[in-house]
Amino acid sequence: MEKIGIVAAGPCGGLQAASSDSISKSHIMNENNLCQIENFACVLCRRTDDYPEKYGEKKIYQDHNLTIHYYCLLMSSGIWQRGEEKDGVYGFLIEDIKKEVNRASKLKCCICKKNGASIGCVASKCKRSYHFPCGVQKQCIFQFTGNFESFCWDHRPVQNTPSSHCTVSSQCTICLEYVEHLPTYSILGSPCCKNAWFHRDCLQVQALSAGKFFFKCPLCNNSDKFQSEMLRMGIHIPEKDASWELEENAYQELLQHYQRCDVRRCRCKEGREYNEPDSKWEIKRCQYCGSRGTHLACSSIRTWRQNWECFECRSIIYNSGDFKRPKKRSLPNSENIGITHCLLEQPSPKFSRQSPRTQKKDLLRSPKILHQGSLTPNSCLDKPPCSRRLRLISPLINVATKNSTKREINTLKRDVSNILRELGFQIKQKTRKLYINKDSIWNSAIKGFRRRNFNPSDTIEVQFCNGNGDADGSKLEFLSLLMEHLESSSLFEGSLSKNISLNSEALKENLYYEAGRMIAISLVHGGPPPFLFSKTLFHCLISGPENVEPTLEDVEDSNTMQIITKIKSSKNLTHLRSAIRDYFEYLSHIGCLRLVTMLSDKDVLVKDILTYHVIKRVQAPLDSFQQGLRTLGVLETMQKYPEAFYSILCHKPERLTTKILSDLFTIHKLSEAQDTRAVGFWMNYLQSVESGESVVTLEDILAFATGCRSIPPVGFQPTPSIEFLHADYPVGTKCCNRLTLPITCTYKEFQENMDFAIRNALGLEREKTYYNGC
Repeated sequence: MEKIGIVAAGPCGGLQAASSDSISKSHIMNENNLCQIENFACVLCRRTDDYPEKYGEKKIYQDHNLTIHYYCLLMSSGIWQRGEEKDGVYGFLIEDIKKEVNRASKLKCCICKKNGASIGCVASKCKRSYHFPCGVQKQCIFQFTGNFESFCWDHRPVQNTPSSHCTVSSQCTICLEYVEHLPTYSILGSPCCKNAWFHRDCLQVQALSAGKFFFKCPLCNNSDKFQSEMLRMGIHIPEKDASWELEENAYQELLQHYQRCDVRRCRCKEGREYNEPDSKWEIKRCQYCGSRGTHLACSSIRTWRQNWECFECRSIIYNSGDFKRPKKRSLPNSENIGITHCLLEQPSPKFSRQSPRTQKKDLLRSPKILHQGSLTPNSCLDKPPCSRRLRLISPLINVATKNSTKREINTLKRDVSNILRELGFQIKQKTRKLYINKDSIWNSAIKGFRRRNFNPSDTIEVQFCNGNGDADGSKLEFLSLLMEHLESSSLFEGSLSKNISLNSEALKENLYYEAGRMIAISLVHGGPPPFLFSKTLFHCLISGPENVEPTLEDVEDSNTMQIITKIKSSKNLTHLRSAIRDYFEYLSHIGCLRLVTMLSDKDVLVKDILTYHVIKRVQAPLDSFQQGLRTLGVLETMQKYPEAFYSILCHKPERLTTKILSDLFTIHKLSEAQDTRAVGFWMNYLQSVESGESVVTLEDILAFATGCRSIPPVGFQPTPSIEFLHADYPVGTKCCNRLTLPITCTYKEFQENMDFAIRNALGLEREKTYYNGC
C-alpha cells in the first residue's frame, strides 16, 4: 500500500507534505480528504486565511473545486469581468478564473519565491509579480477603482503634503491614538483638512463599514475629494449601504412614542407617565422634537389640535431668529396668569429647583434683555410670551419708548447657567457608577472614564472606596476634588492663570485629552469649573492659536523669561545683535533666528519667541486638550458664547459672604422658641467666620455640607438645606446637600462644636475623622 503524508500549511500558506512514518493509521487521511483540504486554500495565493477585511470575502465553490479570495481575483492582472454580477464569482466567469490560475502558475512571486503570482506592478519597465497577501505584507498599493491597478513598494503613489503640515503630531480622528504628521504607507492625510491624519487600517475598517454612500472625511464631511484620494492610496470603498443601515430593527426605538409629562408641576395624581386618550390626561408631545410631553390639563391645552412646544425647543427657536408669532391661544384666566405661571414657560424637570423670584429672572434672561430702567406696566414683558417678538438675528436690540426716542442699545448675552442647563439635557437617565478612591482621585477618575462602557452622557453615580470601606459619595464632591487636582496638575503651568505645559509622558498617555474631557463632564453634569485658564489659553480655544498673541505674563520658564528680557531691554542695535549671539543656539533650535537690521526688529523677535514658547511648543497637547473639551459639545458651545464661559473659566469664583451663604440654605423650621435661638446661633457663626474669628472659612462650611467650595454655575441640585437636631456635632450630608446643626444651650458651645467638626472632616489638621453623613 502506498504511503500517504499529512498535509500542513507552509509559511506562505502553501501545502507541504509531512512525514507519516510515526503517525498511526487512525490519523492517516485518504486522497478525498486531502483534496478537500486543498480546496479550502485560495487557488491564486494558496493561503487558507479567511480575513475579509484584509483579503476580501473567501468564496468556495465545491461544484467547480474552487476556492478564491475576492481581492486576489479582483487585482489579478490577466482577468476581466466578462459576465453579469450574478454570473460566476461576481461577474468573473469560472473558465476565465481557471485560465488566470494557469497563467499565474508560471509566474514566481518576487517576495515569497513561490509560483502563482497573478498580480504585476503597472509601472513601466517594472517586472515584479506577487501574490496579493505578499503585496499587502510588503506595503504595495492596490487601487480598487478604474483598471484596478497595482503598484509595488518602489513605484507606489505617495501623498504630496507641504512640509509645514508635517511638523507636529495629532490624534487619529477615528481611533484617537497619536499619529505623526508624516505621510507613509500606514499613515494617510486628509486631502481636505490639513490637520486630519489617519491610520490606514482605521480608514479601511471605516470604509468597509460605511460603504460608498457614507464614507467621508470625519472632520468636514467632504466625500468626493476625500474618496478620490483614499481610492488613489489603496483604500477599498465597497459600493454598498452602510453596515448600520443593514441591521435588522436598528431603528426600532424610533417607532416608540414618548409618553411622559415633563412640565414643572404635573397635576395628574396617577403620575407623570399616566396617559388616557381622549381625556384631559392624554399626553401631548412637543411639535418640534417629540421627546418632551405634557398632559393636556397640565399645560391648559383645551383640545388635541392645539400645538405645544417644550421649553428647550422654544429657547432654540428664539435663539435661531426664526421665531414666528403663533396663533393666539385662549388660556383660562389669562389676565390673572403671571409670567412665572405661564404654562408654556415651564422648564424641564432637569432644571434645578429655584425660588419663584429666581425663575422669573431666568425666564426674562433667556434671551436676556438689558434695560436702563425698571420694567414698566406697559413693558413688553407684561404680555404673554406668544405675543412677544424677539429678533435675535442681530446681537443688538433697539428699545423704543412711546414717543419714539432712541434709547441705549444693549448687547444680548446668554447666562452661563442657562447654557449649561441646555447642555445638561443630553444626560440620560441611565446611570453609570464610578468607584473613586479619594486618596488617588486622578487615577481613579482616569480608570473610570476609560472604561469601555463609560458614556459621558450617562448619569454619574459615585461610590468612594477608601481604606475604611465603601461609602456612597456625592457626584458634586467628586467633580470638585477632580477640578482642584487639575488646577495643581503638571499638565498646566503658571501660578495664577495657567497655560498648557509640555509634558511628553502625559502626551504619550493621552492625559491632555482626559483633562479636557474631565472639564467638559464637570460643567455639563453640574460640577464646578477649574478656574485656571489664562486669557491666552482661553482665546486659543475660542479663536484658534493662529489668532492669538501671547504676552510676557504667559511665560513661566525663568530661562526663557531671561532671554526675552535681555532682547527686549536692548538699547541699540549692537546690544541686540550681542544678545542674539549669546542665545544663537536656542533661537536656531526654535526657528526664531532672524537677521536684524534695526532696533525695532527686537519686537518681532520677542513676539516670535513668545509664540513658539506659549503656543507652537505645546501644539500637540493643545490639540489633544481641545479634543477632550469637545465632549458633550462643550468646546463648540464655548466658541458660540465666549463671554459667558470666560467669566467662569478665567476668574476665581465670587468670594462667599454671610448673606450669600444664608440665602443659599433653606432652613427647616422648628418650634418658634427653638427656631429663633438656633437660627441666631447660625447667623452669628457665619458672621464670626467671615470676620476671621474662626479657623474655618465660609468655603469650608459650604464644602462640609455639599462637597464643593464654590457655588457651581448651574447651582445646587437639590437646594442646600439646614435642619436642627439635638446632637453634639454638625453633620454634612453631601449626597443631598443637607447640613444638620446641633441645638446647644450657648453660642460658645455651638461655635466650638462647629469648628471642631468642620476642621476634622475637611482634614484641616490632617486628621482622619469624618462627621459627614456620606
